Amino acid sequence: MKDRDEIRELLNCPVASTPTMFNQDGSIDFDGLRNFIDFTIAGGTTTILLTYGDSLYTSLTDEELNEVTRVAVEHTAGRALVVAADRVWATPKEVEFARQVRDMGADVLMVLPPDWAHSCTEDTFVEHYSAVAEEIPVMVVTNLFIQRQDVGLRVLERLAGEASNVVAVKDDVCGVFARKMSLAIYDRMAIISGGQKQNHLDILPYGCDGYLSTFIKFRPDVVQAYWQATRSEDWDRVREIIRTQDMPYFDYIMGVQGGFNAGLHGTMELCGVAQRWRRKPYYSLNDEEMEQLAGFLKRQGLL
Repeated sequence: MKDRDEIRELLNCPVASTPTMFNQDGSIDFDGLRNFIDFTIAGGTTTILLTYGDSLYTSLTDEELNEVTRVAVEHTAGRALVVAADRVWATPKEVEFARQVRDMGADVLMVLPPDWAHSCTEDTFVEHYSAVAEEIPVMVVTNLFIQRQDVGLRVLERLAGEASNVVAVKDDVCGVFARKMSLAIYDRMAIISGGQKQNHLDILPYGCDGYLSTFIKFRPDVVQAYWQATRSEDWDRVREIIRTQDMPYFDYIMGVQGGFNAGLHGTMELCGVAQRWRRKPYYSLNDEEMEQLAGFLKRQGLL
């Protein structure tokens, strides 16, 4: 089992937030998943991260989630850190799943507790994460704290002091919350920011390792240009990449039918990484929309 220093080092990269790939009939495209893993590792990531959102666990059964995790771990084969993810389970099921993915060979488990109607307390959150961390190193995802930011900050500070095997945070809230979080816990937990370069840049001075990279999924050369510019503190180059590549791309895919994730899956197909399809009722871009997306990518020099 990797220790927290090894985990932080491997999270210090453009993180490959890993989609579940589908065939047009809705079956899982495991060859597409394997190709994605090869493509992103070759592109420079040192972390393959499965997640409730990007991995479309909302459309999978528990059995399919287990199989996606198994294939991701086996195909990564030690070439990168593997972060498994859950499906918002209560503590007994979460602990059971932690044992399963640990035995599969996953390195970390990203834990997203249930909190319907804000039913959890600071104490029960800490108990939940701590129980899972007895089985496997844990990553906290801050999505559930979007409407409970003060609670989230207190929970993270307690975990940093009380739960030594809670080793990392993946931030979804951004902004003031992320800066406060980094100042409070970065000396004790690795932090990766949410999915745009500007979010990474926003908290980098306060304490941040990697970030969830969208471009690593189809144009790793753009990612590496940004990453190297941050390492060398070439802030003019950093701003230029964000202005000319990141912002225009996100502005475009946020406006497509089916939302940004439909646009991302379409982009991966155009770039030869995986098919565009998502399991229904999620929407997948049609041929006309794919042509429009291809035209945009060509104008941006991305295709």
